[in-house]
Amino acid sequence: MSPIKWFAAILGLAVGVTHIGMIGMVSRRNTDKNPVTLPEIGPYSSYVMDVKEDGYQISYKANDPKTMYITKDIKTKAGFLGLSSNTQKIVEEYVMDGKTNQGAPVSNARSWITPYEEFTKSNPEVSQRALACIKAQGSAEGTGRLVGTSVGAAAAPAVSSIPFVGWVAAGWIAMFGGEQGADIGGNMAKEMNKNC
Repeated sequence: MSPIKWFAAILGLAVGVTHIGMIGMVSRRNTDKNPVTLPEIGPYSSYVMDVKEDGYQISYKANDPKTMYITKDIKTKAGFLGLSSNTQKIVEEYVMDGKTNQGAPVSNARSWITPYEEFTKSNPEVSQRALACIKAQGSAEGTGRLVGTSVGAAAAPAVSSIPFVGWVAAGWIAMFGGEQGADIGGNMAKEMNKNC
């Protein structure tokens, strides 16, 4: 074998051994120096991580956004015979798991758990307000359904003369009018009633 081939073989062997050594060194580097522990991540959490050679810093928010807002414009009748109206603007700040967002007793994995009987005994005004809201909304839905069905029934003869499907279309119009009336009545009661 010529000296050039020997030189090339020794050089190739040296480069191969140094590469294997570098791979081993890089794979073991800084494993004990900066162990990174990631925080618990949920649907409402966020974090920012700043990693440097001498350490890392985590800015973590467990419940982001912490608060939310509801803005209501409440119109009340005013003036002589109620012909004019006053508008009152109410801004309410609430948290994700509070009574505003959840309704009555909160019982989910993120919040406190209160049995219904205990909650209504300790908060009688809240349960009475909720009951008054349910009654008002149900009553308004029933009245709205009656008015909507009446309007739909008045419009039904216009489509009942369509061949083969006229009777189906007439019934559909009456039912659609009733459902729309119930939705409109329930929404009006929810917006206008002070208990809702």
